[in-house]
Amino acid sequence: MSVGVGPFELTEAARTRGLWAAPALVAAALVAVVVVIAAFLYTPLSAMPVYFGDRYFVLDATSMLFLLVINTVFLGISVYLSSRIHSSQALARSIRSRTALTLAFMVAMNLGVMANNLLLLWAFIELTTVCAAPLVAQGSALAPRRVAWHYLLYSSMSLALTFLGIMCLERAAQVQGLGIDFAFDQMAASLPSSGDGWQRLGLALMLFGLGSKLGLAPLYSWLPETYETAPTSTSALLAAVQFNISVVAVLRVLQVFRATDHGFVLHELLIMGCLSLLVAAIQVMAARNYKRLIAYACVSSSGVIAIGLSVGAAAAYGVLLYVVSAAYVKALLFLTSGRLRAVYGSNSSESLAGVIRVLPFSGALFAIGIFALLGFPPFGSFMAEMLVLSGVVQAGNLIAFTLMCALLTIIFVATGRLIFPMLWDEPRETRVPVSETWRSALPKLGFVTALVLLGVYTPAPISDLLQAVAQSIGGSR
Repeated sequence: MSVGVGPFELTEAARTRGLWAAPALVAAALVAVVVVIAAFLYTPLSAMPVYFGDRYFVLDATSMLFLLVINTVFLGISVYLSSRIHSSQALARSIRSRTALTLAFMVAMNLGVMANNLLLLWAFIELTTVCAAPLVAQGSALAPRRVAWHYLLYSSMSLALTFLGIMCLERAAQVQGLGIDFAFDQMAASLPSSGDGWQRLGLALMLFGLGSKLGLAPLYSWLPETYETAPTSTSALLAAVQFNISVVAVLRVLQVFRATDHGFVLHELLIMGCLSLLVAAIQVMAARNYKRLIAYACVSSSGVIAIGLSVGAAAAYGVLLYVVSAAYVKALLFLTSGRLRAVYGSNSSESLAGVIRVLPFSGALFAIGIFALLGFPPFGSFMAEMLVLSGVVQAGNLIAFTLMCALLTIIFVATGRLIFPMLWDEPRETRVPVSETWRSALPKLGFVTALVLLGVYTPAPISDLLQAVAQSIGGSR
């Protein structure tokens, strides 16, 4: 005769069997950070690029910068995930599969960032998408599987456009009687010196597809619902980690085409950037959901990055500083919003009031994240936005400068109107203040520290690395 097992005992057994998974994830993330920092410290910029894997992979200034960013952010996310294992039954049940998928995701991310081949980079972006979709499906909101399929469909469509663009570049080379080499360090020499229609069509499709992965308008609609529906750690992975591999792809395109069709690339980025800021401003004004507001703020950030890249050399350093700062801001906000969701059980801002009294630590960190998001000093995002705006003015694009200032002001006011009452208004019901464990607080404090350092004092090695990447896309400080 079988003995019945109650739901609590079953959950406890599942939790016990998966106890090893979360520490293993933290250990893997820590090893990755140590390896990357060691490579950064012992590989001077003058010795780069360093090729390996039959030249299919490269360690240069661009890959080194983003390896540092994605792995430090991932370490924070993994520590947060580990801190939640004992308080979330849903996480305890799925921790082994989430650990496996997350590790596969990060392996693809690291290899993709180091890829020295356009087709290889495209394949790794697709692989990160395949790994992320099941993670999105484990969200607790309504219809997470539908949202995961939507995310997978949009991502596949955007990457299909990117691949079609690559084929158009191949056709452009064939028309000129050339054989294209997709290795980034050889690609510029194998392309026609003067771009024809096929080459420009290929560039347009590639940027359009990669822009969708960045959350740029018009193909941005997957982003808000995906970030809102996915589990907190997955939202942070998508916004603060996966986002960066698409940024790397755009930077590689700029590095290859800086001598040919540069103006065409920049004009397309400018249009998508301005349109994204406009969409974000409208949606933020209508938002009543704090997690969705953060998602639309990500669309706004993508718009700032695209506009900054569109003015070329003048704003290159500022854009890179903005990208790095945005990674830590997004991670901080999504992880903190997960704590709010866990306590209040809702993403609606109307359900929350007096957060700073109920969750003093998390409420304060959420406020800090919002200030950093809005570009307040002393955070790196403030310095970065000033450098980008200065670069837009130096480039003589006063229309883009005016539009950018106006839309960022609208986003600032709309965000404050939604978030600040949620944080500081009187609570609608009496709640006992909730404490925070040191393990869940540690990664968020680390993100805040990084943001302050980027804004107040950027260590010379990091500043030199940013400068080297800026020069690779035609910019300087």
